[in-house]
Amino acid sequence: MALPTKGRVIIDTTAGEIDVELWAKETPRACRNFLALAMEGYYDGVIFHRIVPGFLVQTGDKTGTGGGGESFYGEPFEDEIHPRLRFSHRGLLGMANNGNKNSNDSQFFITLDRAEELHGKHTLFGRCIGDTVYNVMKIGEMEIDSEGRPVYPPRVKSIRIVDNPFDDIVPRITAAEKRAQQRAREQAQREREEEQRKKGAKKNVKLLSFGADEDDGGDGEEVIFKKKSIVRPDLLENPNSVVAVPDFVAQPTSSSRAKPIVTQEASKEVKPETSSNKKDGRDKKEDDITKIREQHAREQAAGGQSRKTEIEKMEAEIRKLQKRRDGDDSDDEAARKKPKKSYLGEELAKYSKGRGLHKKGKKRDEGDVLAALSSFREKLQNSMFVDEADEGSAGAVDGDDQGGAAPATGGVEDEGMEVDDDTGFMTHALNFPKGNEEEVKKAERDYEVIDPRQRGAKAKEEERERKKAALKAKGGGVSGGRYRR
Repeated sequence: MALPTKGRVIIDTTAGEIDVELWAKETPRACRNFLALAMEGYYDGVIFHRIVPGFLVQTGDKTGTGGGGESFYGEPFEDEIHPRLRFSHRGLLGMANNGNKNSNDSQFFITLDRAEELHGKHTLFGRCIGDTVYNVMKIGEMEIDSEGRPVYPPRVKSIRIVDNPFDDIVPRITAAEKRAQQRAREQAQREREEEQRKKGAKKNVKLLSFGADEDDGGDGEEVIFKKKSIVRPDLLENPNSVVAVPDFVAQPTSSSRAKPIVTQEASKEVKPETSSNKKDGRDKKEDDITKIREQHAREQAAGGQSRKTEIEKMEAEIRKLQKRRDGDDSDDEAARKKPKKSYLGEELAKYSKGRGLHKKGKKRDEGDVLAALSSFREKLQNSMFVDEADEGSAGAVDGDDQGGAAPATGGVEDEGMEVDDDTGFMTHALNFPKGNEEEVKKAERDYEVIDPRQRGAKAKEEERERKKAALKAKGGGVSGGRYRR
C-alpha cells in the first residue's frame, strides 16, 4: 500500500499538463525546495534536456545543458531515502544529482517504467496521477539525437501550486515579480538598441556628398538637384513646336567655379548664330519623323486588319463548336428545320421490327397465326368426318391415297430427301372399352400407391394409441394397489 501524499502541483508543459502529488511528510526538504523554486518561477521556460526511452525524462536546468541548476537553500542539500518509497512503476518524480551523494539542486526526473536500480541513490518525492502520466510518456517518445538530447525539446511553461503543505515558505522573488523584471530588461534592451540605431544614422545629404561642397555650404543652404526632362519629338502632335529650355539650365551652379558666368543677354546673342546652323538638321529630322509616322500608320492598319481576321476566325470556330454541341454540323437553314431524331428512337425502331414492338407488325403477325390455326382446325374437322364414315370405304380411300402418294412423292421430291406428309394421325381416336371392371380390380391388386406423408401420419397415430394403452395399463395397476394421494 502506497504512503499517503501531502501537497499537489500541476506542471504545465508544451506536451500537456502533468498532475503531481508530493510526499511532503517523508521528504520535506526536497518538497520544500521544489515548491519554493516553483513559487519563484525558476522552472518557467526550462526545457527537458535529457530523454532516455523507456527509463526517464529529466528537466530543471536553467542552462539547458544538464550541468547547471541551483537549490533554494543556496547549496546542494542531502538525500532523503525512505524504505517504503521505491521506484516500482512509471510516473515517479526523483531528484537528480551529479553522481555523488547529497548533491541535490533544482534538477528532477520522471520515470517511464520500473527502475529499481535508482532506489537508495536518488530521493523520490512525488508521483504523477490520473491520465496526465500519458503526457509524460509522450515526452519519452520524442525524437532524440545520439547524445540523448531531444531534437525538438519540450519545455515547462509554468508550475501551478494547488495544495501547499508548507505555509512558512517565503520566496526570494515571486514569479510575477520575476516576469516584471524580465519585461523591464527586455524594454531596456529595446531602448538601447533604438538609441544606438539613431546614433549610427547617416546625415541626409540628398544621396551625394563631397568635402568641398560641405565646406562651401556652411551657410546652411541645401543643394537641390533637378532632373532634366526627356523629350520625344516623334510623339508630339505638332513637331514644329520647340520646347523652351528653362533659364536655370544655362546658368552654372555655385560649385562650378572654372566655368565663366554667362548672363541671359549673352545667351540671347548666341542663339541667333546657332539657329541658322540648326535649320538643316531640323528639316532632316522632320522628314524622318514623317516617314516614321507613315510607317507607324501602316503598321497600325495592318495590325487592325489582322486582328479583325483573327476575331472572325475565332467567331467561326465558336459557331462550329456550338453547332457540334447542338448536334448540327451543317450551315444550311433548311437542314436545321428538319425534325431531329433521337438515337434512342432509331434503336427502338430497329429492334421493333424483329421483336414485334411496333403496333402494325404485331397485327400482321397475329393474323398469320390465326390463319394457321384455323387451317389446322379445318383439317382436324375433315379428318373427324372421314372417321365417322364407313370403315371399308375409309380403308379403300387410305389404300388409294397410299398407292397414289408413293409415285407422286417419288416424282416430285429430290433424291435422298425425306418429307413428312403423314396426316393419318389426325384420324386417330382414343377409345376405352366398356365393362373393364376386371382390369381395374387387377390393377388395384397389383399396384399399390404409397404416400410417405400418409405413412408418417399413420405411424404417429399408432404411436399415440400405444402410449394411451400404456397409460391405461399403468393407471389400472396403481388403482389396484389402493394408492391415493
